[in-house]
Amino acid sequence: MATTTTNPLSTFEDALDELGVDLTRTTADAFASTLADIVRDPAVGVPLPFDVEYPDAVTVDPTPAAVERAATGVTPASFGVANYGSVFLPSTADGAEPVSLYPELHVPVVRADEVLPDLPEALDRFGDMAREDAASAVVATGPSATADMGKLVLGAHGPEAVHVVMLDE
Repeated sequence: MATTTTNPLSTFEDALDELGVDLTRTTADAFASTLADIVRDPAVGVPLPFDVEYPDAVTVDPTPAAVERAATGVTPASFGVANYGSVFLPSTADGAEPVSLYPELHVPVVRADEVLPDLPEALDRFGDMAREDAASAVVATGPSATADMGKLVLGAHGPEAVHVVMLDE
């Protein structure tokens, strides 16, 4: 993986590129139109803790049946981990886990100022949240992949593609 540099955003971009993960940077004002260009229909999402609006193409608070049919799932990411290209996906009461795992395309949304240089810093920050709020999270790095039975297969245990959207302030 990429090594940490003085610029976590550049390191994050490089690590995502190495993983074959697309990255689109946008602003809160342009978020809906940016996301509309990325999602595959049908798309589902959970409420985002950012001051953004979803495009009409994304069903928020989907039913289990809608999640099962969805081609795209949009969820928040608490942090990005620059040197691994990972995202911390919080466990939420509104069901972010299924929305991030079932659709073929997962679109995690992370704020640029929440991209941390490395895993120890992310774990320190997350540890504080976990102790205060009894929080849990999944650390996701790229699309789901397995080679258990020989050839590499994408999407066997989760999304086959990931497209990170980074909110710039």
